[in-house]
Amino acid sequence: MSGPLSHIKVLDLSRVLAAPWAAQNMADLGAEVIKVERPVKGDDSRGYAPPFLRDEQGRETRESAYFCAANRGKRSITIDLSKPEGQQLVRELATRADVLIENYKVGDLPRYGLGYEDLKVLNPGLIYCSVTGFGQTGPYKDRPGYDFMAQGMGGIMSITGERDDLPGGGPQRVGIPLVDLTTGMYATIAVCAALAHRAVSGQGQWIDVALLDSGVAFLGNQGMNFLATGETPQRIGNSHPSIVPYQTFKTSDGSIILACGNDNLFNKFCAAAGCAHLAVDPQYSMNAERVRHRVVLSKLLDDVFARRTTREWVKLLDDAGVPNGPINTIPQVFEEPQVQARGLRIELPHAVAGKVSLVASPMRFSATPIKHEMPPPVLGQHSDEILRGVLNKSDAEIAALKANGIV
Repeated sequence: MSGPLSHIKVLDLSRVLAAPWAAQNMADLGAEVIKVERPVKGDDSRGYAPPFLRDEQGRETRESAYFCAANRGKRSITIDLSKPEGQQLVRELATRADVLIENYKVGDLPRYGLGYEDLKVLNPGLIYCSVTGFGQTGPYKDRPGYDFMAQGMGGIMSITGERDDLPGGGPQRVGIPLVDLTTGMYATIAVCAALAHRAVSGQGQWIDVALLDSGVAFLGNQGMNFLATGETPQRIGNSHPSIVPYQTFKTSDGSIILACGNDNLFNKFCAAAGCAHLAVDPQYSMNAERVRHRVVLSKLLDDVFARRTTREWVKLLDDAGVPNGPINTIPQVFEEPQVQARGLRIELPHAVAGKVSLVASPMRFSATPIKHEMPPPVLGQHSDEILRGVLNKSDAEIAALKANGIV
């Protein structure tokens, strides 16, 4: 048993990021994942480039880095869903699957006879997960949705960035497609929960996950702050609305994050930083007072941090047991000893590039460890293998499907 879901078969009809991220999570957990792509073009994200992968001679391939971020561990087959023969192939794959993940527009797959109501007749235990911009119900259900839209509509951008009156102020998109990734994670959790329910009931079900819903749910404490007070949370840059100091400071040669999550940590920081008088000042001795006086305290600490380099501060605060960290560039992330020790960068053989570096799954299991063995597939790489080995098609049938442009 190579993973906790090694007994599960997943049919992935999705593209771009949110739903493919969920299917990749399932693959990481050991599930067998078959990805269905359009002939010729494939997943939209194959065209989200540059950057492309480079081969071992440093030459660009036509494999986008974006696609590779969300499709490791999958086999790829190309099928034209617009043709009846292609729809029948998907039905046959669905009868053999435990899970189907898709992110077509609301109503698209039912037009092909591939909706949940159609497929549950053929496979009553099927877990059918639909990922859309706005969900299967509501006035916006027919609208297309992308991460950027969900970050704006869901409120995340309104609390991300500097204040309007500061340089660079204004709403900011998070530097990664946060809502896509969050939605993929929620979809993964939902699918695993549905599988647990099926294990005791024998029943499959339809899961409805939406970008906007996930973005709103991920407001977390900021959403709760509004619900509790009726007051609109504001952008405060790298500061925390309820904890001080919990922010970035400029050092003599860069920047550092200081995270004093309680009064004891603030006391430790002050002792180590040579400003013990601040810890006993009534304006700063308790977190609630530090929040009220954050502007003045921040200016005082700006002067303190300017006296040392980032490296000096990291060592000093680590020795004192005060949570802190440098603001790394992406290359520096993969140079961190802890990142290397945890094996977060992996390398797998690749059909075109020769090899590909990827980010490993962060999930660790004691009894069913994750094994990364399959790289992101090239388009249609496993079509013949799936048609023969999964659907038991003959060579003549496969030739006919290719001749008619079905696969």
